[in-house]
Amino acid sequence: MTGRVLGLLAAMPLAAHVISMSTGDLKVTGNRAAYHLRMPLYELQHVRSPEKTLLENIRFSSGGAAARTLEWRCAEDMQDASYKCNALYEWPQPVEQLEVVCKFHSITVPNHVHLLRAYREDKSDQAVFDFSNTKSEIRFRPPAALELFVTAAGSGFARAFSSAAAVLFLGCLTLAARSRKELLGMAAMFLLGEALSALVVPRTAWNPAPRFVEAALALTVAYLAVEILMLPEAGQRWLVAGVLGGFHGLSYALYITSTGYDAFFVLLGLGLADVLAVAVFALLLGKLSHLFASIAPMALRVSAGCLLATGLAWFFVRLRS
Repeated sequence: MTGRVLGLLAAMPLAAHVISMSTGDLKVTGNRAAYHLRMPLYELQHVRSPEKTLLENIRFSSGGAAARTLEWRCAEDMQDASYKCNALYEWPQPVEQLEVVCKFHSITVPNHVHLLRAYREDKSDQAVFDFSNTKSEIRFRPPAALELFVTAAGSGFARAFSSAAAVLFLGCLTLAARSRKELLGMAAMFLLGEALSALVVPRTAWNPAPRFVEAALALTVAYLAVEILMLPEAGQRWLVAGVLGGFHGLSYALYITSTGYDAFFVLLGLGLADVLAVAVFALLLGKLSHLFASIAPMALRVSAGCLLATGLAWFFVRLRS
C-alpha cells in the first residue's frame, strides 16, 4: 500500500514543466490598449491553433464592458524560440481600471504562470496568473501592504503544489526518514537549503536555465531513492536533504525574479505548504506501515525503485526536450 501511494505520485504527468512562464505587456491609451504576449515555443507544441486558442483564454474588461478585439496577430520567433502575439483592444469609455481573466494554464501546463505588466500614462501595475488565480484587477496604483503579503504568500503556497517534481520529492523525503526525529531534521534542512538558494542565487551573476533546473530536480528524486535502496544505514541524511533543497530553491529563485514578488512572503507561503505536505505524507505512510507491517520493508524498496525509475526517466526527458 505504501508503494501504491508513492506510485500515484510517480504517475504525475512527466510533461509538466517545473518552470513554465509567459509574459505580457499592456499599454493603455484612452479607450484603447495594445497588448504584447511572449510565450516559449515549447509550451505550445501540443496546442492546436495556438493563435486562436490564446485569444480565447485571455479576456480584458473595463467598467463592466468587455474589450473589443480590433487586431490579433501571432507568429513564431525562431531567433529566441518564442511565440509572440500583438493585439489591439478597444472599450466604449476611457479605461480607469481593468478586470483581467487569464487561463493560459489550462492550455499549456497546470503550473503555467503568466506575468502581465500594465501601463497607463505614468502609472503602472502588474498581475500574476496561474491555476490558483485566474482573475485579477489592474488598478494602476501601488497595492497595499496587506495585498502584497496575501498575494505573494498565497502564490508561494500554491506554487509548492503546482510542480509534480516538488510534490514527488517531498513524498520521497518522507519515505527516506527512518524516524520522526530524522524526518524533522531532514525537513528543516530541506527548507533551509530551499530558502537560501532562492534568496542568494538572484543576487549572483548566475542565471540557471529552466532546462537545467528541471533536470536537477529530477535527479534529486533519483538520488534520494538511491539513498533508500543502496545506503539504508547511511547517516547525515539531513545534510543531503539540505543540499537537495538548494536545487529545489533554484526554481523558486526563477519564480521570484520573474514575478517581482517579495521573496520573504513567497518563501513563507512555500514553507507552510512544504510542512503541510510532509505532515500529510508522514501521517499516511505511518498508518499504512502500521496496518501492513509484514510487507513494509518490501513496500519501501518497491516504492524507492519506482521513484528512482521516475526520477531518471524525468531527467532524460528533460535533457532531450
